[in-house]
Amino acid sequence: MTDKRPLLRAIFDAAVAAAHPDRILAEHLPPPPRGRILCLAAGKAAGALAHAAERHYLDGGHIDPARLSGLATTRHGYGMPTRRIEIVEAGHPVPDEAGMKAAARTLELADAAGADDLVLVLLSGGGSANWVAPADGISFTQKQAMNKSLLRSGAPIGEMNTVRKHLSRIKGGRLARAAAPAQILTLAISDVPFDDPATIASGPTVPDTTTLADAREIVARYQIKADNAVAAALNDPRNESCKPGDAAFARAQFKIIARPQESLDAAVAVARNAGYEVVALGADLEGEARDVAAAHAQIALKAHAEGKKLAVLSGGELTVTVRGNGRGGPNQEYVLALASLFVNTTGICVLAGDTDGADGGAGNPTDPAGAMLDQRTFAKMRELKLDPKSYLDNNDATAFFEATGDLLMTGPTLTNVNDIRIILVDP
Repeated sequence: MTDKRPLLRAIFDAAVAAAHPDRILAEHLPPPPRGRILCLAAGKAAGALAHAAERHYLDGGHIDPARLSGLATTRHGYGMPTRRIEIVEAGHPVPDEAGMKAAARTLELADAAGADDLVLVLLSGGGSANWVAPADGISFTQKQAMNKSLLRSGAPIGEMNTVRKHLSRIKGGRLARAAAPAQILTLAISDVPFDDPATIASGPTVPDTTTLADAREIVARYQIKADNAVAAALNDPRNESCKPGDAAFARAQFKIIARPQESLDAAVAVARNAGYEVVALGADLEGEARDVAAAHAQIALKAHAEGKKLAVLSGGELTVTVRGNGRGGPNQEYVLALASLFVNTTGICVLAGDTDGADGGAGNPTDPAGAMLDQRTFAKMRELKLDPKSYLDNNDATAFFEATGDLLMTGPTLTNVNDIRIILVDP
């Protein structure tokens, strides 16, 4: 059988390229204001967004360099060279002290903006972890512990961010409150299902309709252990987020410049050009990774039995309820679940990866982006006598795919529009 890995990677790479800041940002940047441009950026694409903004305003001759400044906070290893906008690398998915200091400085810079200035906020996925500003009464260690518990709970990103917004001094519209009365323009790369502005980086510049009561309900429903300080904060009315109609948003605009659907469309185009009939399941899928894998396997196995040449593509952000003590993320777990379901089937191959280049992991730029699966994987399984189910039971997809040599290693991609999952069926 022809090696399909180059095609799998080409489909994935097309999705990533469609959302890269170098390609998408410039056309959305406004003319300079009467005052300064203050660029405040957060997330895995923050370094690349800041770099692209500088190129537009400085190399394009739009502004005197002295009128441009700012601070961009991004994931460790995702920095870019800049001239006027400082880059800080910070922890993700678990916040660290660098992110806390950068968030405090971000709030100070926003607070100093005047009515003639433009506060240009550039956001992407990862901003919630990069900008960590614990609510009064919560220590950094307590905020870290809560974030770890949320990540292990199996809660979808929107619900995690509901809790985060009510434990923060920067999220849930509070950055806009700090920046007023300056003009505020937020340009965002969406990494959330249905592109909800209040969920991207936990909505630092937009109104929030969720409440403290919602946050408390989520903590209770997922049986997340909250220490006394966190519980007290979630009961303190002063930690309510900024609601629609707040004066903070009088001069604030928000625009999404890249969406998961656009990246999925780019992936679909490559698959079709390669001669596959395509079943596109949408860019907003949520759910437990192994359950979604089982549903997708049924589609692929039916097509295989019918002799169809089919590509099954999907986006969205899956979750893993961690019960074991292994390593991995939802993309690796999705592929691991398929390893059991496809083990005796030829002509099917899989790639699932996070478009930011990191799927779970320890917060390092060398973390895997996901995993691949094909006949080479099955041969290695037989050779090493690997049981994919036992690894799945321990949530240890990384160890499994390290052994078979099938981890997807992309390095930092400098963008983030959620996951891309690809199943190719060849008759």
